Amino acid sequence: MLQKTLIPGMTFIVILVCLCTTTTSARSGLPERIIRLDFNQVKGPLNTLFRECVGAGRANEGLRADWQQQLKYVHQECGFKYIRMHGLLTDDMGVYREDRNGNPEYNFQYIDVLYDFILSTGMKPFVELGFMPEALASGKETIFWWRGNVTPPKDYKKWEELIRNLTLHFTERYGADEVKTWYFEVWNEPNLTPWFWTGTQEEYFKLYRHSAVAVKSVNKEYRIGGPATAGAAWEVELIDFCVANDLPLDFISTHAYGVDQGFLDAYGNTGTVLAKNPMSLSIDVLNSRKEIEGSSMPGLELHYTEWSSSYTPADPIHDSYHQAPYILQKIKQVGDAANSMSYWVFSDIFEEPGPRFTPFHGGFGMLNYQAINKPAFYAYQFMNQLGDTELMNTDSCSWACKDDKGNVQVLLWDFTYTLPDSVNNQDYYIRDLPAKSKGKVQIRISGIPAGAYTLDIYKVGYRVNDPYTTYYDMGRPNQLTKEQVRRIKELNNGSAISSEKIKVKKGAPYLKELEIRENDVLLITLTKQ
Repeated sequence: MLQKTLIPGMTFIVILVCLCTTTTSARSGLPERIIRLDFNQVKGPLNTLFRECVGAGRANEGLRADWQQQLKYVHQECGFKYIRMHGLLTDDMGVYREDRNGNPEYNFQYIDVLYDFILSTGMKPFVELGFMPEALASGKETIFWWRGNVTPPKDYKKWEELIRNLTLHFTERYGADEVKTWYFEVWNEPNLTPWFWTGTQEEYFKLYRHSAVAVKSVNKEYRIGGPATAGAAWEVELIDFCVANDLPLDFISTHAYGVDQGFLDAYGNTGTVLAKNPMSLSIDVLNSRKEIEGSSMPGLELHYTEWSSSYTPADPIHDSYHQAPYILQKIKQVGDAANSMSYWVFSDIFEEPGPRFTPFHGGFGMLNYQAINKPAFYAYQFMNQLGDTELMNTDSCSWACKDDKGNVQVLLWDFTYTLPDSVNNQDYYIRDLPAKSKGKVQIRISGIPAGAYTLDIYKVGYRVNDPYTTYYDMGRPNQLTKEQVRRIKELNNGSAISSEKIKVKKGAPYLKELEIRENDVLLITLTKQ
């Protein structure tokens, strides 16, 4: 892994992607990409929506030691601030029951263990209010292996009291000043009926009303929002409902994924297809911002509380080296349209379809069960190295930044769509997929202070920090031995692929030329000695 201690002093960072302006080299006939930067030309503060929030499967999984170890590691390396998950109120968290007379009884001990740990890491909860406790549910319909009840409450006043008591408990345990920094989100994907919600839109709005009243009754400054829909649905409708009924609404939340088929295909049986449209997924975020600004509540915060290339936890693109530049491409395209983009999810310890039987099964996670770093992990770790101030940069597929110590970072990537027509993700991304050359990229930086530097280069791409291909070479065993896990980690540990001492002369630009292949990601650190 790339430790932050490897980047002391003055640091310059570079990462590589696609769809960027290139010229053709007369020598090779391959494209040449030129990134021109000036250390002294500042654009403004860097938008860090990429590290605001990350997802997890369900609350009960957060009681596991391995889950907690992985979350602590991902927070340290990637800098995530909030974490969101399903199932906070399901029966495996032991939150709600009723006595023989139908009187509610509350128990928040499991939630305390989970939230105490989350806060101990330096992260905060993005509270998803759901699913329905069985004793409060109006029906028996459930979703997932762990049976989250998706029916409306049998008594909305009892739901309101549950949420009020839960919010009051958070206030008493953690203090109002802390809870004011949290977000409360009502339910998950209620527009996907009957899978996530058996009620109507009207019934969801009723659930929202009672939830908002409950949270705000404890403290008017606590933040509540929704509709947490799939595919950017019900955004304006919720705004209009809240305005018409004088209800609080502090943010809009919704979800987006980048595939064209395979609806809720938890096992990958029907096959998903990565969308070919270069603006897929990103256009949803841009349109959400447009809808909000055109509504009667312009300026609302917008949180995409789930996003990834695919919405099935059985899609091998999640394990592929292609996932790293895909992440960078989409976050760059979104720009400042959203306040957060919560990647779904940080770990393959994720049991919506039940426990998985192979170490690389196309799970959503940035880490697999054995805490092996996937390419997605490195995409976020590299972004976390960027400084707070963005530099002017005309290259559309990169960031250039510096921090308050004068360190400089540039993040570049190539994303090339390689999925053949009439082939789905489950058939394609399980293969050995060599990357073709995309020519060269030349980095030109003027204005860098003169001095001696160490130049380190890090990389993610085909057979470089590409653990799935290492696993493929092992014959894709259903179970990994300790030695196989050690070997995969050793070969994909994020260490520098090269290191050299250089000197930058006063008034002279710094130049570096690098080979780049399809879907390569490169990180260069230039550290002043």
